[in-house]
Amino acid sequence: AGGGSACTAKALTRGRMEEGAEAQVVLHIVVVGFHHKKGCQVEFSYPPLVPEEGHDGHSLPEEWKYLPFLALPDGAHNYQEDTVYFHLPPRSGNQKTVYGVSCYRQIDAKILKVRQADVTRETVQKSVCVLSRLPLYGLLQAKLQLITHAYFEEKDFSQISILKELYEHMNSSLGGNALEGSQAYLSLSPRDLVLHFRHKTIILFKLILLEKKVLFYLSPVNRLVGTLMTVLSLFPGMVEHGLADASQYKPRKSTSEDIVFQEHGLNAEEYVSISVSDVSSITSEFSVDTKYPAGDHQKNVTAKLVSFADAARSEQVEDRLRPPPHASPNSSESDWETLDTSILDADNGTKEETMNEKNNQKEVFISDSLVSQSLPITVQPQANTIETVIVPGLISGLEEDQYGMPLAIFTKGYLCLPYMALQQHHLLSDVTVRGFVAGATNILFRQQKHLSDAVIDIEEAGIQTHDPELRKLLNLTTADLRFADFLVKHVTENRDDVFLDGTGWEGGDEWIRAQFSLYIHSLLATTLQPDNEKMLADYGLLFVTAWKNTHNFRVWHSNKHPALAQINSGHPFQGQYNVSDVKLRLSHSVQNSERGKKLGNAMISTSRSVVQTGKAVSQSVGGALTSAKSAMTSWFSTFNQQSAASLSERQTGKH
Repeated sequence: AGGGSACTAKALTRGRMEEGAEAQVVLHIVVVGFHHKKGCQVEFSYPPLVPEEGHDGHSLPEEWKYLPFLALPDGAHNYQEDTVYFHLPPRSGNQKTVYGVSCYRQIDAKILKVRQADVTRETVQKSVCVLSRLPLYGLLQAKLQLITHAYFEEKDFSQISILKELYEHMNSSLGGNALEGSQAYLSLSPRDLVLHFRHKTIILFKLILLEKKVLFYLSPVNRLVGTLMTVLSLFPGMVEHGLADASQYKPRKSTSEDIVFQEHGLNAEEYVSISVSDVSSITSEFSVDTKYPAGDHQKNVTAKLVSFADAARSEQVEDRLRPPPHASPNSSESDWETLDTSILDADNGTKEETMNEKNNQKEVFISDSLVSQSLPITVQPQANTIETVIVPGLISGLEEDQYGMPLAIFTKGYLCLPYMALQQHHLLSDVTVRGFVAGATNILFRQQKHLSDAVIDIEEAGIQTHDPELRKLLNLTTADLRFADFLVKHVTENRDDVFLDGTGWEGGDEWIRAQFSLYIHSLLATTLQPDNEKMLADYGLLFVTAWKNTHNFRVWHSNKHPALAQINSGHPFQGQYNVSDVKLRLSHSVQNSERGKKLGNAMISTSRSVVQTGKAVSQSVGGALTSAKSAMTSWFSTFNQQSAASLSERQTGKH
């Protein structure tokens, strides 16, 4: 009985702490160090991660067992300092993603004032982490870097008072409205992204819309996570409200999905049959009563008796319980690569096959359909002055605006892992993970190409896709190329001006986000128009067809969004085909195709050879002329001297 009461007391204590943490933006401050025998381990946490062990306990909650490896990244010893963004799963089903920011530093052990017994190496490697309920990556990073610097300057890691003060300060200064304005976008620069990836920025945007398995690769981690999160910031509302379910995974040794279903007395097959992905037709109206028994969601919304927190909690419990449509271990890893519609619509196979055959016939005529007869849209988006209304999504469980943004991309087993530790490698092939956008620094992730649909080499600004069909889907249309050229031209103007760079509206970070917001809003508005095939061709018919089969489009299409009536349908850069489009297409082809790259490299090497040969020829010819000139000068001078000598001799003889 005594043991039972003790366990109950511990559970109550933990429950009270979690309830208190609900009101706090910052959940924990954690210090992770590298031990020469034990590897990465937690050395300090405030409040304690495991209350029973206190601040200096090394134990971790089962859900956060990868925390030390995320906070102290692989290969960190190669850098003096680094910054990591990472996501942790919720510790219980009624919570959301936990957002982590870690600042890593490495110093010489010999400069420590107090050297502890376990410090046996020449350097000390530690990270100070903030675990937050809100995705304030850049803001947390700015504050954390200052404190980490001060913590290391103490040269005595037992001085933990500064870390406790950091926890109190952050929670007092960051309120629930911290996501308002542009605070969530600090340190995320779409301008730098466009300068680096140029027209490929749009390919990255489309790749994530298709919910593919996308792996970003780069070292060190700071640039990796910054690039990945900047791409996501192009999606309206994604950073602020779209990542709440982006880290719904379980560690390797946890209970299986089958046990979870048995505990709740549910039949897995019946439960899958009521998932959102089982919409019978893309163009049909979604009925809440037919898809969700007893219309529970509809009752919650109309009666307005359930708070958003309760509604979101209910949705997330369902998210945790509901397996992906292809949760069978026998399913192929390439199921989601090819976007086989039979996986999404088992009862709609014949209709989808007919649609695919029709699209294959249209593929030949895509180039002709790019020539749109309508006039180009010349009105560009301005700064957002309209008040955005955020409401709980009926189906997605995310907080949405009046346009249905953010799209429900990172839900139902589609993960966002800005940095992925090597210990999480199994998630890439987990049957409960239908896709991911992940960042990695370890070469092992990149070498196993069969586990991802696309690998983004950030250093080289390259996008490697292994499936020819996927490359067809991602081919940019003429209107897309115009859009890309428009972005690049505005971003590159006056970029060398020290005083004006990035400070203006046009070509600035917010301006670029506004362009992509217009792009996705126009695309969504176009899908709602009757006889829209010609307008959708400007986005790519193959791409749009594949996108309509994704989970995020189905969820968005299942609700009505009257605000989209104010958005002009059609591509923002639609218009008649002209000579400049031919130049854009040629430039794009040369930069992207392997043959074009080889041709471009050959032209560059040839031009260099010509220049070098020309210099060599001019130098040799010039040298020969100079030598001839000096020889002639020497000959003339000698001749003159001889003539003068003979003349003087004659004159002497006469006298």
